[in-house]
Amino acid sequence: MAKNTSLTREFTKGLWDENPVLISLLGLCPTLAVTNSAVNGIAMGLATTFVVVSSSVIISSLRNLIPHQVRIASYIVIIATFVTLADRFLAAFTPEISKALGPYVPLIVVNCLILGRQEAFSSKNTPGRSFIDALGMGTGFLLVLFVLGGIREILGSGSLLNITLLGDWFSPWMVMILPPGAFLTLGLLIGLANWINERRAEA
Repeated sequence: MAKNTSLTREFTKGLWDENPVLISLLGLCPTLAVTNSAVNGIAMGLATTFVVVSSSVIISSLRNLIPHQVRIASYIVIIATFVTLADRFLAAFTPEISKALGPYVPLIVVNCLILGRQEAFSSKNTPGRSFIDALGMGTGFLLVLFVLGGIREILGSGSLLNITLLGDWFSPWMVMILPPGAFLTLGLLIGLANWINERRAEA
C-alpha cells in the first residue's frame, strides 16, 4: 500500500496529517521537558531527526537480514548507536546546549516516534522511501518543538532565539518556562490542530 503513495505524500504526512506530536502524540516526554526555549527545541528536534533518518535507512537496508524474533533488540542497538553519536556531537561542539538538554538526548533511544517508524515503516519499505518518511516525521517533530519553544520563550522571557523582542514594558510570565507552561502550551497547540482538522473534514 505504501508503494502506491507518492514520495511527496510520504514526506508531507509527517508535517501535519500524521504529525508525531500533534496527531500521534508520540515523543511527548522530550517535547515537554526541553522546550523552555526555541534553541533547545531546535537542538532536540535536529538530534531526533538525525537519529530517526539514519536508523530508518540502516534498518530498511538490513530488513531482510534481521531475524524476525530479534528485530526489536536489533532496532534498539542501531538506534542507540546513532543516539550516542548525536549525544557526543552536542557535548563536543555545543556543550551549553548539551547541558541544557541533559539526559533527554540519551533518552532519544526510547522515543516511541523512532522505534515506531522502524516497526511500522522501515521494516517494510525500501531505504529511499524510508528516508523520505523519516525525514518528514523528523521535520514535523522539529517544527512543533520550535513553535512550542518559541511561544514559551517569548512569553516566559520576552525573547526568541535569545534575541529580545519585547521591551521593558513586558513582564515575563515565568510559568511559561516552567513545566506547567509546557503542558498548557502543548495542550493549546493540540487543541488547535484538532479544531483545524475538524474544519477540514467538514469542508
